[in-house]
Amino acid sequence: MYPVRTPLRGAGLACCVLLSTVAQGWSQPAVTAVRTAEHASMTRFVLELSEAVDYEIFTLKSPYRVVVDFPEVTWRIFAGDVVETAGLIENYRFGRFRAGVERLVLDVSGPVEIRKVFILPPQGQFPYRFVLDIASIAAEAFTASPPRARPEPAREARTSPPGKHVIVLDPGHGGVDPGTIGVNGVYEKDVTLALARELQARLASAGGYHVILTRDADYFVKLRDRLATARRAQAELFISLHADAIKNRRHRGASVYTLSKDASDGEAAALAEKENRADIIAGLDLSDQDDLLSKILINLVQRESGNDSVRFANLLIPEIAKDAVVLRNSRRQAGFAVLKAPDVPSVLVELGYLSNPKDEALLSSAKGRNLLIEALVRGIDRFFDENAR
Repeated sequence: MYPVRTPLRGAGLACCVLLSTVAQGWSQPAVTAVRTAEHASMTRFVLELSEAVDYEIFTLKSPYRVVVDFPEVTWRIFAGDVVETAGLIENYRFGRFRAGVERLVLDVSGPVEIRKVFILPPQGQFPYRFVLDIASIAAEAFTASPPRARPEPAREARTSPPGKHVIVLDPGHGGVDPGTIGVNGVYEKDVTLALARELQARLASAGGYHVILTRDADYFVKLRDRLATARRAQAELFISLHADAIKNRRHRGASVYTLSKDASDGEAAALAEKENRADIIAGLDLSDQDDLLSKILINLVQRESGNDSVRFANLLIPEIAKDAVVLRNSRRQAGFAVLKAPDVPSVLVELGYLSNPKDEALLSSAKGRNLLIEALVRGIDRFFDENAR
């Protein structure tokens, strides 16, 4: 989902804002400050660096974005800080894209061209600087310039130990995509990863389960790759973990979603639309996306796996309600792309609202997360116990 607080706001206001101090003594290159400014017909974006770095830059449309890939760097700037933007730049985000690659994504107000991009050496009080100048152009003149195709690392097929049920846990968001940012600065991507790791350990200690995570650290995973992990593992259950946000800060509680072409309500439809934009947030070109995510609408309710998804969701909600707060309409349906594996029972669990201080505090503590973990374990146990009968 989109962050509650975005790192850049106020397009059209020139600024020169430093977000941290000069880097010193770090083991890898560090980004230490960011600023934007409007110069005549161009908008300039500057990152200050502890040392010079390589980079690869490209543009995308639908929506218009400028994407810069760096080698591994330490980000000494903070995505939760509100900074005024300048000119064409509406927002930016950054983080781990995959092993060895850090990604910066600039959301721009329309079609742009890259006028200049270069690294300046240290001068006076300034360290190394990555400088990017962009200018507005006509839509018909814009040509998206995706980077060279990079081979994905080979992945071995995962096999489960004999006699164990295979479960795939999907910690939502990650890396360049932080998800929701809570009222006190908690990141959804951190909450979901922490709970997934703890749930994995809890299920492993119970025996009888082989648990795989779609990501085990703070990096980005494409929606289609999350699905592929579940299918490759021949998972018997896929659980995607998220934490929502809403304008009403009093709104709190967990809910469980299954896939449907028709959303159960307007809020469910809006949430699915935001979640399905995760690949766009991370700066991916979706123009060649296959039918799995872009065209098909699978009515899982008419399939065995769809029936199992609904049954698991119905078992899970009362277990959560024993120890934690659930929404009044806690069983919902919507068209989440991440739930579209046709042969794997799948649910998406909204653990709570990071826009609510109580839910944010609960999800930020191991003790609070444990209430949800125990409920999830009980629901999983019931699901497989009933399947065995």
